[in-house]
Amino acid sequence: MPHFVLDCSRTIDRYAKVDDLIKVVHDTAEGTGLFNKGEVKVRINLYDHYTVGGRQDDFVHIIAYIWTGRSEEQRSDLSRQIVKALKGILPAVRVISMDIREINRATYNNLDTV
Repeated sequence: MPHFVLDCSRTIDRYAKVDDLIKVVHDTAEGTGLFNKGEVKVRINLYDHYTVGGRQDDFVHIIAYIWTGRSEEQRSDLSRQIVKALKGILPAVRVISMDIREINRATYNNLDTV
């Protein structure tokens, strides 16, 4: 179930292949043991128009959508591990951030639930 959405400057591929970014996030998330094998979904949005502190600096921001029920410590550790893994392949990128949002099971629907 978990969805990881990477918002990045389009020029992020100067530093690493986009597919490698997706793989790092996927493998790191799956490696935490918080999710079952095969559940992790990762996608990326590349932006041409943006500002980072008033400049066109490269950036990566991840938003994770996960089911409720994980502790704050688990969510914080997940976030730290992913940011650290991305920093490992993007050492020149000064802005790498992540936010985790919990999905309410009562209001979530997909093709399996309708």
